[in-house]
Amino acid sequence: MQIHVVKSKIHRVKVTGADLNYIGSITIDEDLLDAANIIEGEKVQIVNNNNGERLETYAIPGPRGSGEITLNGAAARKVAPGDILILITYAMMDLEAARAFKPALVFPNEENNLLT
Repeated sequence: MQIHVVKSKIHRVKVTGADLNYIGSITIDEDLLDAANIIEGEKVQIVNNNNGERLETYAIPGPRGSGEITLNGAAARKVAPGDILILITYAMMDLEAARAFKPALVFPNEENNLLT
């Protein structure tokens, strides 16, 4: 049996931009992507704490250390700059592997930078 489990979570990042005229996706500071073990093109679930919206798109890297979190394309209509998001990725694995698996959990500061 295979089950979906949380692979990565970036908890409480602030939206820095919304670009309706981009082809789609979410741009995420590459430092955050690395810390959360999320790769370019990976499906990301987005939970907006401000308005309750939930959506899925794919990750693209933003400049390192920039704190950028920009929703692109149609997803830009689901957020406003300053909204607080939780970003989640999932993986499928067998039940025994899932029991031992530990997800990457990232808790950035208010500027979307990694805590040191």
